[in-house]
Amino acid sequence: MLEAVIFDMDGVLIDSEPFHLVVNEKIFANLGINLSEEEYHSFIGTTHKDMWSTIKKRYNLPQSVPELVNMQVSGNIDYIKNEEIEPIKIKGVTDLLFKIAQENIKIGIASSSPTEVIELVINKLGISNYFSAIVGGEEIKKGKPSPDIFLKAAKRLNSKPSDCIVIEDSKNGVLAAKTAGMKCVGFKNPNSGKQDLGKADLIVENYDSLNVSTLKNLF
Repeated sequence: MLEAVIFDMDGVLIDSEPFHLVVNEKIFANLGINLSEEEYHSFIGTTHKDMWSTIKKRYNLPQSVPELVNMQVSGNIDYIKNEEIEPIKIKGVTDLLFKIAQENIKIGIASSSPTEVIELVINKLGISNYFSAIVGGEEIKKGKPSPDIFLKAAKRLNSKPSDCIVIEDSKNGVLAAKTAGMKCVGFKNPNSGKQDLGKADLIVENYDSLNVSTLKNLF
């Protein structure tokens, strides 16, 4: 039975991939590297540490992984603080959060972004009161597609993995959710690239078509 819904953040609660690209492209330019679109999209859903570990090795960068991660985190924080950001209102995510909460179903966030960034985003958006648990990418050793982040979120929500649904927009996230033994809704966000969400139990293009009854029917 449905006990908890665990949301990814980037591309699911907030359409952040476009501004992540802006921030990252500046960093790539400063580092003198050029990633293809396909290469960049392969990192969506992974932790900053995993992404920069791969890029450092691939492009033989002299900076340490923590230094590279800090560049990205600092850039994202500056953008969030100084620019207007909104939840994916057009696709009804705020309405869905309200409906889930009304049913006394627990809600969590499991995002590859650092906890500092997650908290900044949900506080700025005014939706922090919906979430009973937050797990950031820096808290786990193995990022998505490993299931660790979702298993930790389920534990913090005091729910069995089999009673949880994950909402994800990336291939890595969907694979992580299914490996964790959870149901998964794939949210098809065009700004997240051509992600393969085929392993999800349900794929939606907007949240208007998603309600609590639909989520419960996945069990």
